[in-house]
Order: sequence, then C-alpha cells, then structure tokens
Amino acid sequence: MPLPDRRDLIADAAISTVASAGLRGLTHRAVDTAAGLPAGSTSYYFRTRSALISACYLRLAELTVADVDRWQAEHGGPDPDSAAEALAVLLHHWLTVGRDRQLARFELSLEATRRPELRADLETAGLAARSRATALLAALGAPRPAQAADLLVAWTDGLLYDRLAGAPAASRPAPDVTELTPVVRRMLAAVLAA
Repeated sequence: MPLPDRRDLIADAAISTVASAGLRGLTHRAVDTAAGLPAGSTSYYFRTRSALISACYLRLAELTVADVDRWQAEHGGPDPDSAAEALAVLLHHWLTVGRDRQLARFELSLEATRRPELRADLETAGLAARSRATALLAALGAPRPAQAADLLVAWTDGLLYDRLAGAPAASRPAPDVTELTPVVRRMLAAVLAA
C-alpha cells in the first residue's frame, strides 16, 4: 500500500485530533505530533487554522465518496433491496470503524455555522456525497433524485448523529447490519416514492 500524500496524512491526523480532542485541541503542533511529523510540518502545508479546518472538510468528503463508491461496488446492486443492504453496511461501518471520522465531521460542520469563511468548503464537501446519492437514486428510478438525495442524506446524518452523539449514544451499542437494513429499506422506499 503506498504511503499517503503528506497533505492527506496531515488532514487525516487533524481529523483524528478533532475526533478525540474537539476543535479546541486542533493545533498545528497537535497535528504534527499525531501525524508523527517534525514540528512545523503542518503549518508549512496549512498556514492557518482555517486552512487546516478546510483541509479536514475536503479530506472527509474525499474519504466519504471513496467509502460510498467502495461499498456500492462491493454490496450494491441496481435494485432497492440491494441498495438498502449496501447502505446498511455503509452506515454500520460509519457507526463503528468510521466513528471518529463522523464525530469530527459533525464538530467541523458546527464550526462552519459560526465561521462564514469556512462555509464554502463545507458546502463543497457536502455536494460530493449528495451527487453520489442523487446518481444512486436516479438509477433506482426516483422521480426527483436530487430532492430524494437531500432527504436521504438528512436522514442518514440524523441517524449517525443520534447514534454517535445524541443523548443516549453512550448507553446504546451501534445497531448491527440486520437491524439497520429494514430501517434503510423503509427510508429508501419513502424517498423513491416522493
């Protein structure tokens, strides 16, 4: 497996730092340490904290699209049942193995609501996932795939947030794929009918 690009390595370390320490813990020095790089490396590539946060948004979008493409190729088919199973597997992945990335994404998204200069990069990052959802729903026959994608993304984000950061998140285990699949089937049926 090839070594990650230095910018990707730094962005990945920044995402992990946000997931574990929140935005208060996101410093250039902390990211250098997390990435195992010499002091000053992060600030060489991302001069400001805002540039580092923007790198997180864009890297999260890249990783999310890669996840969606991989899971769709491995598990998804051209019918709603196969798509529901694939999405359930993907959600389970994000609730377990990809948990830190999702937590960082939520924290970074909230930051953009308070700092307008970050909003454009957040929106750019969000459009990548929505375009994948739109294409999937168009292939499944949704009459208005862009509107259906908005609903599907909102539902998915709500489920992830509830299970990762919501009030009872600490006391509930992540749902397994068999628990998620019927829920996803109902949601897909609803958005395809809209």
